[in-house]
Amino acid sequence: MLKSGKTILYMAAAILLSLPVVSCRSTTSNTHTYRPYHERRNRTAPNDDSGGAATAAGDDKKKPIAQSGHGLVSDEWERLDVKLGRHNNKKLYKELKRWLGTPYQYAGHTCGEGTDCSGMVMEVFMEVYGIKVHRNSAKMLEENCQVIDLDDLGEGDLVFFCTNGDERVSHVGIYLKDNKFVHASSSRGVCVDDLRQNYYATHFHAAARVTTRP
Repeated sequence: MLKSGKTILYMAAAILLSLPVVSCRSTTSNTHTYRPYHERRNRTAPNDDSGGAATAAGDDKKKPIAQSGHGLVSDEWERLDVKLGRHNNKKLYKELKRWLGTPYQYAGHTCGEGTDCSGMVMEVFMEVYGIKVHRNSAKMLEENCQVIDLDDLGEGDLVFFCTNGDERVSHVGIYLKDNKFVHASSSRGVCVDDLRQNYYATHFHAAARVTTRP
């Protein structure tokens, strides 16, 4: 009886060893992997062939600011009364200035009355560029945009954030310059903020350029 039991154990072990090894690694697509803004700023740009690391001083400038943002957004930026150069899109600034102060309203997209983040972006892009983008921020990134490096961010590009504690895109704003972007804050309505502010730095997801054309 004992010998018979050992034989069964040997046979079971042989069967287990013959089974294929199954990997536990996830096969989920990870096109837009979440990494905080300051970590993305410190990476080497794809087209940068210098091969050198950033200086210590440069690294310090790229770290998130551990404060609410006071001092990063001046009164001029809050009102969008900033000096514009000949290469700046004055129509974009004029349109965004019109939206400033619009209260936050989920699913809203009306200037002066109420809007959410994607609603404001959708209306501004149609007015300024004649481009129709998706109503949802996650689908906007997926279907209307091409992800770009942070060093390539320019006026009119979009910045996306994960604000729900996971890697799902849930917020979007329109980038201008000098780290400033305009968005519809759920607590303050349409306003100007700085990407280096601690909250936005740590919840940053991706920079992207709208590629959809009318």
